[in-house]
Amino acid sequence: MQIEAFEKANLLAQEVAAAAPQNKEELEQFRLKFLGTKNQLKPLFGEMRNVPNERKKEYGQLLNEIKQAAEAKFYAKKEELERAELKNYERIDLTAPAQPENWGSRHPVALVMEEMLQIFERIGFSVAEEREIEDDWTNFTALGTPEDHPARDMQDTFYVKDPEKMVLRTHTSPVQIRSMLKQKPPLRIVAPGRVYRNETVSARSHCQFHQIEGLYVAKDVSFADLRQTLYYFAKEMFGATNIRLRPSYFPFTEPSAEMDVYLGLETERDRRLTKGTGWLEVLGCGMVDPKVLENCGIDPEEYTGFAFGIGIERIALFKYEVDDIRLFFENDQRFLKQFNPVLNA
Repeated sequence: MQIEAFEKANLLAQEVAAAAPQNKEELEQFRLKFLGTKNQLKPLFGEMRNVPNERKKEYGQLLNEIKQAAEAKFYAKKEELERAELKNYERIDLTAPAQPENWGSRHPVALVMEEMLQIFERIGFSVAEEREIEDDWTNFTALGTPEDHPARDMQDTFYVKDPEKMVLRTHTSPVQIRSMLKQKPPLRIVAPGRVYRNETVSARSHCQFHQIEGLYVAKDVSFADLRQTLYYFAKEMFGATNIRLRPSYFPFTEPSAEMDVYLGLETERDRRLTKGTGWLEVLGCGMVDPKVLENCGIDPEEYTGFAFGIGIERIALFKYEVDDIRLFFENDQRFLKQFNPVLNA
């Protein structure tokens, strides 16, 4: 048995001496085989009990020499590989410019929406958001357009197959309805979001677009409050010093108006955008119809309110001098990369 133990040890010593790991993976295999927790030396230490006492010292020294040889080879090769790796790093030119990061860019519609929301938040409006698929009552009937009302033709939409007549919302006005049902006045909100209408897609119109609608309901709210709010918005958004309100019709406000801002005729762009008038149509607005307040459980004898709605793409077309609304939805990188995130931060 003693001869067999010495033979095994000598064979293992030869194997350690012959080993030549060339990379980190091979070096790790070497470590596991000769120095790991389940290394091949451990069984040989167990053979010590079969070695005669007079040769135990000789046998123990042989095993220790094998272990030391394995350790020496492991650490020497490890240091060699680390030096080679460091030389590779030294070849890198640390003074070279860094590779630019592709940060992407904010969408122009998102940029305009954020700017508009910040303007209204500065004068006390809070942001309210809701679902894009609405029931017929909230999207139409509660806003003064029951099923047989001719004004529904103004907002033909897409219906979802559902017994409750669910629709893709045609405006963010349903957010106002749900807010009034959940919260009693005073109420001052702006409702941003995507809306849908069954319209022919062209350079000036699309079947989907974005809106911000505003609502203020409290005691003694007047048309003068509406005008002053919109004047502040026009001044902050366009730098306009003059606005005008033209009579118009909306089924959920009475009286109703369209608001124009005066851009002037100083440049060719101003003449083109305003069709030679100097005035640019921006939004629709009006005093909330008493029937709409009643539908939401609010007493119109005690409370009044105003509402307005702005098409965000319309403002983005003007702000960035884009001549085709379809560009906002086509995901063309050549178009979107123009809106640099650093410049728009």
